[in-house]
Amino acid sequence: MGLFGRGAKNAPEESVSVDPSAEGSFESSAEVGETGEVSGGDRTDLPERTQGPWDFEDSYPDLPRVDLGSVLVPQSEDFRIQVQADQATGAISVVSLVTDTSAVQVQAYAAPRSGGMWSDVRGQISGQVNKSGGLIEQATGSFGVELRAQVKGQDGALQPARFCGVDGPRWFVRLVFLGQAARDQTAAATLERAVREIVVIRGDQAMPMGNSLPMRVPAEAMTGSPSPATPTQPQRPTISLPERGPEITETR
Repeated sequence: MGLFGRGAKNAPEESVSVDPSAEGSFESSAEVGETGEVSGGDRTDLPERTQGPWDFEDSYPDLPRVDLGSVLVPQSEDFRIQVQADQATGAISVVSLVTDTSAVQVQAYAAPRSGGMWSDVRGQISGQVNKSGGLIEQATGSFGVELRAQVKGQDGALQPARFCGVDGPRWFVRLVFLGQAARDQTAAATLERAVREIVVIRGDQAMPMGNSLPMRVPAEAMTGSPSPATPTQPQRPTISLPERGPEITETR
């Protein structure tokens, strides 16, 4: 699903209860073609990153990671990887990293080569949260400027959510922290460290700005066969994520 519009009919929807994806177009002075597509080509002139999320062409730490297509997600016994996916095709709409008390939803999108997408997205998220009857404020956190909100859950009650964004070379990653991590820095520390070890594979194909970078369930998870590179993790209780799609698949 695109960041600024609806996806294909019958596609699974993201699981955060207030959808930050606002209808409408994305206005930017970025270098794009007549069709509004962001081309591949050379990397941008964005400042060199000293910490993740990493670009695939960066020099990043060599750690065990799960290959979900456009993102490589680190593996750890400190959290579980949970995805919302189409069971027939394996296409992932949302990937979440989950601890006992918290979660962070991670989505990567095609972005302008000049960066700056998070600045525009913040305004759209704020408008939608306010329109839905939630509360939101801008603050500075671990990933720079972020939005700290109280959003309405499916039962109508307000729940905390923390929206962060990271601009990369022709990609943008949106993070939504839920549970205790939305308001407690100590509870968020494990998930923030994990996010810093994510690697984004943008690819060279031209894509419309704001379109989700494709993610997929690993073949071994679809067949039920464990991968030698994917160690089994012990069962543990986790928070209940708000669900809007019909399927939840776990990748261990």
